[in-house]
Amino acid sequence: MLTPTARGDSHLSRWLRVREFAVPSAMIATATARRSAGDWAGACAAAGVDVDLGLRTLARTHGRELTARVRADLRRLAPDLLRWHLPRVAPDGLLRPGLTVSLARYPTADGAGDRPVHLVVRTPPAWADAGQRVSLALWHGTGPDSAAGLHPHARPHPRFRLDLHRHLWDASRADELRLRSGAGQQPTGAPPRLPPLPLPPGLLPPGRSCAVDRWAAEAAILLLAEGHPAGAHGPHPVGAVSVRLGSRRRLVLELVTDPSGVGPPSARVTSVSTAPDDRVLPVLPDAATWLLPDLELLRAGAIDPDRLHPLVASALVPEHRTTAPCAATGHAGQPRLVDCRGARHRIGLVDGVLAPLDHDPAEIRREELLAALSGTPLPCLQAIDLAHRRPDSLTGVRERLDHGDIAGALTVVEELLGPEALLRPGALRDELETAALRRISYGLYRAGLVGPGPDRLPPNPPRPRDHRRHPRHALTG
Repeated sequence: MLTPTARGDSHLSRWLRVREFAVPSAMIATATARRSAGDWAGACAAAGVDVDLGLRTLARTHGRELTARVRADLRRLAPDLLRWHLPRVAPDGLLRPGLTVSLARYPTADGAGDRPVHLVVRTPPAWADAGQRVSLALWHGTGPDSAAGLHPHARPHPRFRLDLHRHLWDASRADELRLRSGAGQQPTGAPPRLPPLPLPPGLLPPGRSCAVDRWAAEAAILLLAEGHPAGAHGPHPVGAVSVRLGSRRRLVLELVTDPSGVGPPSARVTSVSTAPDDRVLPVLPDAATWLLPDLELLRAGAIDPDRLHPLVASALVPEHRTTAPCAATGHAGQPRLVDCRGARHRIGLVDGVLAPLDHDPAEIRREELLAALSGTPLPCLQAIDLAHRRPDSLTGVRERLDHGDIAGALTVVEELLGPEALLRPGALRDELETAALRRISYGLYRAGLVGPGPDRLPPNPPRPRDHRRHPRHALTG
């Protein structure tokens, strides 16, 4: 069993990889530019968000007033920021599959508050999560939901909700992250903050940091949203909420009236249980339960503010000036050195293909014929063959493909092998072909043509052992 320190290191290491690969800087730049130009649909397309809602249909069914509110929220939506903050799962930090997250809740025109319209974002089920794309839709509370399709959980999840945390997706309120994450001080003139919550030692799970100092305030926000009345001596409500700390650990947090009758309510833990959540109590949202991962990384000195999302960096480190992304400092296109028969030779890109630079063409043809007859080729040719089959950058390519950054993965491959290279059989080509097949599964899921289960997924097409394929064709063919 891993020690708590090892688990904590693994937790931070996983979030470092997520911040490096899950939301690439090119996606952030493109989505920000389109959102700034007023093109919210283009911003969603740049951030890998499929739009499954129609404002004209909404206007016919629920009226123009509600449609105007939804349109205003769509214009404020930063889909790249939303992707940055969506729930993720171990061990790879991929988006939590099969989840419906409420972003905003709108009362219906007839005032039926028990059936509001929700603006939701959905993650696909695990069998169709290729590309890590998500969908944006409206959920009407009752009746069939055509936009959900084959989604296993079309109803918004009560624990993973962002309608009470608009700063995690609304660009106009992103600066609230500093206060809501516990990184900043209470603004001057704001209502008094609830006192911190005292907890007995050993109650919190090891390896993760809980936002205990914010639980009382976040519980008050949740209770107000659920219709609990405010106390007699201030804006804070009284009541109880359920806090989920793991699959088998829950506690009940209660806000009680101040005994003196003049101060804000105080918070206390009334029970700890390993039973499933009490359906009667509202559940404290996951975003309010745990400490913000970016704040953990900053406090541990594991990440620089320039590597954070610009809106996150400006909120958490307001004194830091975010600089423009610098040009890549790698060795793309530069010759690499190989020890070849007692000499230092170079291999590099020639006419868009990785090739040896210090051997004449006749020698290369002889060595290739020798290799075809099961001989041992030149070390330069061995290095080129290894780069095609299992390069040093394979882990980075795999991470990018897993998180949906196909353009970034192809850029890495083309910088290594050249844009005109033909892939040889090996781990690299297998990764690209697997990503292409999984994209087919996602397309069939989006079209509603296939359900879960390997017996209903398209079989992998047979491929001759000596077949070669262009890197980009491996993902688009």
